[in-house]
Amino acid sequence: QVRLMESGGGSVQSGGSLRLSCTASLSGYTSNDFCMTWFRQTPGNAREGVANFDRTITRYADFVKGRFTISRDKNTVYLQMNNLTTEDTAVYYCAATPVPNCSGGARFAPSKYQFWGQGTQVTVSA
Repeated sequence: QVRLMESGGGSVQSGGSLRLSCTASLSGYTSNDFCMTWFRQTPGNAREGVANFDRTITRYADFVKGRFTISRDKNTVYLQMNNLTTEDTAVYYCAATPVPNCSGGARFAPSKYQFWGQGTQVTVSA
């Protein structure tokens, strides 16, 4: 059983920063067995991929490039978010899927991910 737990959400003013953490309990697997991705979702909208960590490779959605950084330390994945805007307000989710499931365009497809955290709210005010 793979379990994910996010933390670090909160409220910040536009231009500020937050760091999200996702701690994974991998039940005998190693972190290299999984693709780890941060998604976000706003009410009425589909979840969208934000940043992905595939073993040693990181990828970002265009709308966060240069502002967000994904990193990993053992079984914890971080999302450092800088220069936040009101459009970044969302519930942020950490998700994991076995590496073969997240190649190419699938890496930001929510349907490819079997394991999800409970989500953490990020609110950015003007």
